[in-house]
Amino acid sequence: MSKRNAIYPAESYRHALYDAHGYSAAIKSGELLFVSGQVGSHVDGSPEPDFKKQVELAFENLNSVLASAGCTFDDIVDVTTFHTDPEKQFPDIMQVKEEIFHSKPYPNWTAVGVTWLSGFDFEIKVIAKIP
Repeated sequence: MSKRNAIYPAESYRHALYDAHGYSAAIKSGELLFVSGQVGSHVDGSPEPDFKKQVELAFENLNSVLASAGCTFDDIVDVTTFHTDPEKQFPDIMQVKEEIFHSKPYPNWTAVGVTWLSGFDFEIKVIAKIP
């Protein structure tokens, strides 16, 4: 069985957030990368108040973790997103999603409505194939 290896983005400020909450940004296991939920947090860990900007920032944070493992958005095979008010939020989410995943084949996608995200309104976690 292959050993799991923790992957962290280069930005040192995010390491403190992961350590404080006791999880890794991502785990590399074999040819797969399992990325923990990414939110639209600022450098200090606070949420971006504007919803669309929060989604964009979550994707930027996701991109940093992917890049740390040598991956891009094109390597993503599975996406799970969490939303506090899906009906109102989906237009903004879809607009950002279409900028990131603009050509087929699209990754699998599961969207889950939730009541709490620790002060955030959007979270994204993915599984990617390491090139």
